[in-house]
Amino acid sequence: MSSAKPLRIASINTNGVRAAYRKGMGDWLNARDVDILAIQEVRASTEDLEGLLGPEWNILHDAASAKGRAGVALASRTGASIHRVALGAEEFDSAGRWLEADYEVDGQIITVVSTYVHSGETDTPKQIEKYKFLDAMLARLPELTEHSPLTLVLGDLNVGHRTLDIKNWRGNKKHAGFLPEEREYFDRILGAEDDARYNAGAGLGWVDVGRKWAGEVEGPYTWWSQRGKAFDTDTGWRLDYHLASSELAASVVNYAVDRAAAYDQRWSDHSPVVVDYDLSGAKS
Repeated sequence: MSSAKPLRIASINTNGVRAAYRKGMGDWLNARDVDILAIQEVRASTEDLEGLLGPEWNILHDAASAKGRAGVALASRTGASIHRVALGAEEFDSAGRWLEADYEVDGQIITVVSTYVHSGETDTPKQIEKYKFLDAMLARLPELTEHSPLTLVLGDLNVGHRTLDIKNWRGNKKHAGFLPEEREYFDRILGAEDDARYNAGAGLGWVDVGRKWAGEVEGPYTWWSQRGKAFDTDTGWRLDYHLASSELAASVVNYAVDRAAAYDQRWSDHSPVVVDYDLSGAKS
């Protein structure tokens, strides 16, 4: 893969890739000139993915244990080597939620992870599973940067880290996705917002590319409830992330959330997050 132009990497929770394609995902992808695409909530077979994306894409897919649920994939214009598909202890089922791949770009290795964190549900076993996954993710992050200083974890992480990441944060303090315990995981990854080195070397040293690029503003949101007029009033959540190693984050030259122009033009309840990485000056 050549980086004559910046490497364009996109992430999208499709909420079912077959339905997304019926509603227009293919048109978006054809127009966006993406080099590496991370998909969450595939909810389809590898054969379905191959048929939808076409032969020009190299596809890696890890399906969930339960048919029709979750599923993560990575699609690229050239081949990749799978590094890991399981996360955490052997008895913990992470199938369909974590997929790592190494890509060679002009002699450099960039490691990309497509992940789909559990949505959780307060005071239920679903929330316990979410914490197990986040624990395993925290343990894996330092290993990733040791493996490759150019590393990217992207996908639907199902947590709004800060009040800037949720429009109605006051009403969601006790709801999964904005619980203090969940947000503390992100404090450990990125640093707390009152840390002078937040998102610039604090925590485990990772960088939230979306917040770094947008600055201290509300949003930009990436998910809106299908109920009511959440999309029309931009009452959303920023749940879809590019978490980059510090070295990779320094190469970002553009960040965009491809929000649909209107509610009836959406092909998922999430919007794609598209980032350009200029690796010409990076060292691995």
